[in-house]
Amino acid sequence: MNKTDVLIIGAGPTGLFCAHQLGIIGLKCEIVDNLDKIGGQCIELYPDKPIYDIPAVPECTGEELTNNLLQQIKPFDIQFHLNERVEEVKKIENHWYVKTNNGKEFNVASIIIAGGVGSFEPRKFPVKEAEKFENSSVFYSIKDKNIFKDKTITIFGGGDSALDWAIELSNHSRVNLVHRRDEFSGAQASVDKVKQLQGEGKLDLYTKFQLSSIKGDKNIESLTIKHDDGSTKEIKSDYVLGFFGLIMQLGPILNWGLNLDKKTIQVNTENFETNLPGIFAIGDICSYPGKLKLILSGFHEGALAARGCFKYARPDEKLRFEFTTTSKAAQERLGVKK
Repeated sequence: MNKTDVLIIGAGPTGLFCAHQLGIIGLKCEIVDNLDKIGGQCIELYPDKPIYDIPAVPECTGEELTNNLLQQIKPFDIQFHLNERVEEVKKIENHWYVKTNNGKEFNVASIIIAGGVGSFEPRKFPVKEAEKFENSSVFYSIKDKNIFKDKTITIFGGGDSALDWAIELSNHSRVNLVHRRDEFSGAQASVDKVKQLQGEGKLDLYTKFQLSSIKGDKNIESLTIKHDDGSTKEIKSDYVLGFFGLIMQLGPILNWGLNLDKKTIQVNTENFETNLPGIFAIGDICSYPGKLKLILSGFHEGALAARGCFKYARPDEKLRFEFTTTSKAAQERLGVKK
């Protein structure tokens, strides 16, 4: 049984900064995430794409933002539990009992749900052979682009992710880009770049085609793609990437007794507490009048939610507001040396 002051569900930017705020006021926390990496949507969806609306940071990528937040919480030695999805939440006396899908258990004073859009997984190929090669030759996200170097890659999709990766991987790989329509939903600049690469012979583009079958034993040998008119084409490929967006699901959260508004959790705006005392929700997963789905909004929500947790973890103490510039206690917790 893991015992701590606060359990944060979600290791995205909002959850990471909330952990920082908890550490500042002297509370301990641990973080659970159903993904296999820290960073949430920033890392899963756009690790290399620029973000322009983080205060005092004119431009950074999702990966850079995540790394900076991890550096910021380093003094607090926070424990992460990845590949763990919270399944069960119930109140036991004055604490919350939490259990994950892998049987990990927690006893905590408060819970902060920073789960972004909830549990999400990629939309997958409807072709049965794709499952056989999943995570070996068929991927729905890219963790290490170096494995594709000097290989033939076939990318399916017409959005920003498909276009951006087609452009990026064409520098060191042979790329086929396959889309089921003539029109693309991604940025026009990316569409123009793809067509330029096609004209230069650095990329092959197939529109109005979809995956029909995959041929191979241990490794993929070739793919058959089918045109809208019924004709087929066989193309050689070492790897297949599918970028069809994500299926967003609240999952087990639906069963916890929280007040929901469609696929979000209703909170107050004083400290972003839900209808269940001791459970808070911040980031994209929470809703209230005037809500903006911005990372900076999540930071604000996390700061207030952290302070809302204090009375549950330290019921006999009073929290005094202090600035980090002058607070000796906060600076000691941060490891500031003078």
